[in-house]
Amino acid sequence: MKQDLIIAIDGHSSTGKSSMSKLLAKQLGYTHIDSGAMYRTVTLFAFQNDLIENNQVLVDQLVPRLDEILIEFRYNADNNCNETYLNGVNVEEEIRGLQVSSMVSPIAVIPEVRDYCVALQQKMGVNKRIVMDGRDIGTTVFPNADIKIFITASAEIRAKRRFLEYEREGKTIPFDEVLANVIERDHIDSTREYSPLRKADDAILLDNSNLNLEETVAAALKIIQEHN
Repeated sequence: MKQDLIIAIDGHSSTGKSSMSKLLAKQLGYTHIDSGAMYRTVTLFAFQNDLIENNQVLVDQLVPRLDEILIEFRYNADNNCNETYLNGVNVEEEIRGLQVSSMVSPIAVIPEVRDYCVALQQKMGVNKRIVMDGRDIGTTVFPNADIKIFITASAEIRAKRRFLEYEREGKTIPFDEVLANVIERDHIDSTREYSPLRKADDAILLDNSNLNLEETVAAALKIIQEHN
């Protein structure tokens, strides 16, 4: 297998893209970059600075302040993972909550926000040897990526995974609410005008509806070996 690859992992929300990508990168000795964490971090910044009112993003106020946002990924040796920092503060846990999840798609459709995040992602991929997951990695960020995988699963199964994740974290959120959020995010992500979620023509489809995390990683590794 070639040693210096860009591996683009795209797909729907709650398919386990990030968890799979982290393990995949670890097995390959690559760096994992969670592009979705960047949009979540911008969303958290918007909440922190009162740039969201009545579930509406104050776009005209957010865009001029994008240069105030510094997003970094720092390696944590204790859990063997990259963690997300906003202006020097670890926000890994905060950006995974339902409040951020409920508004990240409206934030991500803003062209200036996408331009900001895409430029940062492309900079991180200059030296290759990365596994990057998101919504538009294989179509917009790295259209010439060496390997492209598109992960999907049924909305109900994805909602159940997210529901169980919240339960493990001690959060009590009705399943119907979680499912509604998954469906809404799918709609917003796939219908947005600017860089929508879609499977790249040369991406390999991986449906992990009936696969656990380890099986999904194994399937991805097989795809990489067969198509590299």
